Amino acid sequence: MIAADTSSFVAYFNGEAGTDVERVTSAMNSGELVLPPAVITELLTDPRTASLEADLRSIAMLEIKEGYWLRAGLTRRTVQRHGLKAKVGDTLIAQSCIDHDVVLITRDKDFRHFVRHCGLKLA
Repeated sequence: MIAADTSSFVAYFNGEAGTDVERVTSAMNSGELVLPPAVITELLTDPRTASLEADLRSIAMLEIKEGYWLRAGLTRRTVQRHGLKAKVGDTLIAQSCIDHDVVLITRDKDFRHFVRHCGLKLA
């Protein structure tokens, strides 16, 4: 399994170039792509990507594990204690991947803080 962040998933569907898009393509083709619940929420909330609903139904979603919300809060606090940026959405995505020990494909540089301080793995 490998997860995709909203930024890379949108780039994939827009036909953009990049290493992240190549990884999403490979994961889609092999059936290994999974999406954190927060990514699905972000995609369906944005009117520009709401048309992806049918496509999203065919991709597995990471389930929320017991204690997720508590761990997400603690993860965000850990990053913020270092004086770093930790958006709620990014935190929820990172926590889903951390809980499942799944690598995240992203072009969003803010996730590097979760790598450094919380054990997130990036592709």
